[in-house]
Amino acid sequence: MSAIGRGVRLGALAVVALTAAGQVDAQAPTQYSIAQLLGDGWEIAGFAPSLAMVGSVILFKHKDRNFFVQCTAVYDATRSHLAAERVVTNCYEIR
Repeated sequence: MSAIGRGVRLGALAVVALTAAGQVDAQAPTQYSIAQLLGDGWEIAGFAPSLAMVGSVILFKHKDRNFFVQCTAVYDATRSHLAAERVVTNCYEIR
């Protein structure tokens, strides 16, 4: 078998494995917001600004939880003129 054929076969197997793994944990993730996290007693454990200066990553910890929550916050200049709509956040658990 050629090296190219072997690479294609391994790539296809990886796609199948990732698809199967996604189906096992099909539970909807908990939705978080930065304001909600701070209000519920979460503390900032880390912060990393983006090199392009358009966004950042914030890591949150809670004394009663055994996982972190990571939020990405991005300033999107292409959105509406209202400042609140230009900030896009995505928060998710890191276990």
